[in-house]
Amino acid sequence: MNGSPFLREGLLQERLNERTRCLVCERRCALREGQSGWCKTRRNEGGTIYTLIYGDVSSLSSNPIEKKPFYHFHPGSVALTCGSWSCNFACPWCQNWDISKAEPKNSRYMSPLEFVDEAISRGCQGTSISFNEPTLSFEWSLDVFPLAKERGLYNTYVTNGYMTEEALNLLIAAGLDAMNVDLKGSKEVVRRYCKADVEVAWRNCRLAKEKGVHLEVTTLVIPGVNDDEEGLRAIAARIRDQLGEETPWHLSGYFPAYRFHQPPTPLATLERGWEIGKEEGLRFVYLGNVRGHRYENTYCPHCGELLIQRYGLWVAAYRIQKAKCPRCGESIPTVG
Repeated sequence: MNGSPFLREGLLQERLNERTRCLVCERRCALREGQSGWCKTRRNEGGTIYTLIYGDVSSLSSNPIEKKPFYHFHPGSVALTCGSWSCNFACPWCQNWDISKAEPKNSRYMSPLEFVDEAISRGCQGTSISFNEPTLSFEWSLDVFPLAKERGLYNTYVTNGYMTEEALNLLIAAGLDAMNVDLKGSKEVVRRYCKADVEVAWRNCRLAKEKGVHLEVTTLVIPGVNDDEEGLRAIAARIRDQLGEETPWHLSGYFPAYRFHQPPTPLATLERGWEIGKEEGLRFVYLGNVRGHRYENTYCPHCGELLIQRYGLWVAAYRIQKAKCPRCGESIPTVG
């Protein structure tokens, strides 16, 4: 290889006969010499798979943690957020398509230490690898997380949840504190539009919960794709049964983007989704991309007291006291 800082030997791979298999995401691409993977960020050179985007930062900004969205993890804090290039899903409605559908550009290199130093200098409380699929920045994440923890920062992923179990276990061991996983719909919806198996994402959600990672779930509600009541109810029921009724579920409004031109999600559809989540026993259901709506707020699931008041991405009032509702004493699961 040519000594570029963006090129690093992949940490999870196995040699086959005439190919080498990448073990970072569940596509498990088996690559011939000179061939790139489905995501276009990994290539077989001389029988070894290399990542092409180590430290390749396409986007960098200080974001409220609520933007991810995380509503029960360090509310009101700010995370230095970065993305790289490409994705391992094929979603035709991607909101960040300008980077997620782009091949590696080797545009701006940031070492893990530079990234953590930048987070500290900006007064951030944590890190978030997001914008495009963070699993593709696997090796860089493993180097960022311990450095961030040493400086008192938390680490988060906003992800489609399609990493291998081996990769997820290594991320957790390195210091991954929280994940927001996008559960995009039924098995058929995810197969058709994302070219993937949604059961992998469910498996990784369960594994993250078992390992003590804070988990929140998002579903982008898209008209004509996953907005039917039966499908939303099935997601809510699985969250309740497999991840726990306290797991926050975010129902986000869709807007036309990339190659998908359905009209935006009607507010009534999102509000019905919220009702379905509550009917299925979820304690914390939220609406996203509807700034100023009452369902952006956190209410006590026992007495209905307003506990965290939000406006868009900002916390306007925080009334939880020692992880309990100040009115009735109900335990409210939050971190930080």
